[in-house]
Amino acid sequence: MMKLKCIAVDDEPLALDIIEDYVSKVPFLELVKRTENAIEALQLVQAGGIDLVFLDIQMPDLTGIQFLKIANGKSNYILTTAYSQYALESYDLNVSDYLLKPIAFDRFYKAVEKVHNQLQKAEPVAPAPEPPQIQSFVSAPAPQQVQDFIFVKTEHKIQKIQLDDILYIEGLKDYISIFTKTERVITLQNMKKMEETLPKGDFIRVHKSYIIALDKIESIERSRISIASKIIPIGDTYRDEFFKRIDGKNI
Repeated sequence: MMKLKCIAVDDEPLALDIIEDYVSKVPFLELVKRTENAIEALQLVQAGGIDLVFLDIQMPDLTGIQFLKIANGKSNYILTTAYSQYALESYDLNVSDYLLKPIAFDRFYKAVEKVHNQLQKAEPVAPAPEPPQIQSFVSAPAPQQVQDFIFVKTEHKIQKIQLDDILYIEGLKDYISIFTKTERVITLQNMKKMEETLPKGDFIRVHKSYIIALDKIESIERSRISIASKIIPIGDTYRDEFFKRIDGKNI
């Protein structure tokens, strides 16, 4: 049976508890994440691999309608809300269903079954195997979709940052600074979460307070990296992994 990977997004923990309980009762659903952070959920959706999102509308940082507009058709959505006035606007954004709180399980099941059936019908049928040839060739792996930007919450807005513009990231006590080619963006976030979000092939943590873009390195001298006139130290904990990555690119 085809399983749908789901996330639940709601700023009310009790509402998340109910969704998690309902998902656990449906054999073709798998809850991979529950979160009160709409921006975190948006990054997961943009990264790909999420089949279905249970999305609240009234959230403090990013409303469900704003979320849908930014996501731009990635994944399938079932809105979960106590407000009926958004139904028409949400359907204009191709939402699969609209569940009013308190949500009854039978109504929940009907909504997820509809999404499951639609995705099963859309799943391509595997072609019949071709007869063996005299000479066989190994086909190249399919290219993976790469996320080329992130969203971060600043003091007054949610800002989109192209990954290729990032030079380095500096962690401070309660926030991080993202230094790009043109600006410095400050956001409440921790270094560990940012490190997990960024693609590992392009970025590496070199110090407890620094993550750098590998292709923006200008020079390396002893235990210091130069990027855009900034000298960044290499911490003892990260030294071996960093030079192992650099050695693979040496000529």
